[in-house]
Formats: sequence, C-alpha cells, structure tokens
Amino acid sequence: MAKRKLERFAENATFPHMFQLMWDDLRAGFPLKGKWRNEYFHNENPVIIELGCGKGEYTVGLAKRYPGKNYIGIDKKGARMWRGAKTTSELSIPNVAFVRMQIESIAGVFAAGEVDEIWITFPEPHPNSPRTKKRFTSPQFIDRFKQILKKDGIIHLKTDSELFYEYTLEVIRAGEHKLLYANNNLYSNASDEQVKDVIAVQTFYEQMWLAEGKTIKYLCFTIS
Repeated sequence: MAKRKLERFAENATFPHMFQLMWDDLRAGFPLKGKWRNEYFHNENPVIIELGCGKGEYTVGLAKRYPGKNYIGIDKKGARMWRGAKTTSELSIPNVAFVRMQIESIAGVFAAGEVDEIWITFPEPHPNSPRTKKRFTSPQFIDRFKQILKKDGIIHLKTDSELFYEYTLEVIRAGEHKLLYANNNLYSNASDEQVKDVIAVQTFYEQMWLAEGKTIKYLCFTIS
C-alpha cells in the first residue's frame, strides 16, 4: 500500500493540471490566484470548485456533463486525488484542475469573487461538538467562502448525514443566508428537474451509502 501511494504521489507531480501547495507556496503568492480563467482555462466560463473532492468523481463527472464550465477539485489527500487527475489526463478533459491543499487556506488560491459555485460532497460530519468549526459549512468556513465567492454565488451540499444537513440549515438560518433549495431524501424525488441534475453524477461514497440504504440529502444556498 505504501509503495502504491508513493507511485501515485510521483505521478501526481507529472500532471500539469494538478497543483500541490504547501504553506510556503501560498505565502509566496499563488500565481494563478485571480487568473484561473485567463491563464489556466483560457476562457471566461464560470469557475466551480469541489471541496474534499476525494477521488474526483464529482469534479470529473460535472466537467464532462458541463463543458462550458471550469471545475477545480480540492482535497488534502493526494493518493485519492490521483484517480481523478489520472482520469482527466487519460480522457483529455480540458476544463478540470485539481489542487492539493488544506482547505482552510482557500483564500490563498482564489481572488475575491473569482469562484461562482462551491460543491461540498459527502464531507466529514465531525459529530463531536468540539470539532464543529471543522465542518465545511461552519460559520468559520462560511467566512472563508465569502472571500472568494462572487455575489450570489451558490454553495451546494450533498450528504448522507442528518446531523450535518440539519446543522447546515441552522447555520443558514442563524446567518440569515438565503436557502434556495432543500431536500432530505433526494432519491424519493427523482422526477424533480432540479433533483435530476443533482443526482446525475454520483461519488464513490454516494454509491456506497445508497447501497447501504441510506438517504441522501441536498441543499443549496447563497451567503448574505
């Protein structure tokens, strides 16, 4: 297993669409900050990021489904991200990039208003209250997202966790953010046009949770 990880880390370093950033890289100034459209994607299409992208199935799936949008998968685990980066390379998908980094430093990678949408797919729920601030929809993370999202930019959440879903609804209410849509059982409403779009791509974990009979929740909102 260790050997395989090392091989994947080595191959990650060869992918031109994979950026592996350490604190020193961000402190020196990430050269694509504020320039993703012009200098990397070479278009003016929306920039959409997925946080905690894991193997990158959602990032890659959305990029294939919507070639007129730019997608960036972000995670700290390079061995997992290798799969998405490898698939992107093999299929020559032009509208995908991956960034390996600590998500807490997200404002070091994107400029104000540079991101159109954020996807949070099956994040770690951190059920213990002392770790609440580590949840990707905590007020602490919402403050970070404010720094990079355009006005009325959308945050999407897909989760199997009732706790995380209800927690996020409470954060939206308490922060007076605007809830656009909420559904605590996506697959019971598969004929809904908005639901069809959301379930068109499934992550590895989504498939696993569905096989176990768990319900999938989804909501989206904008930050006040």
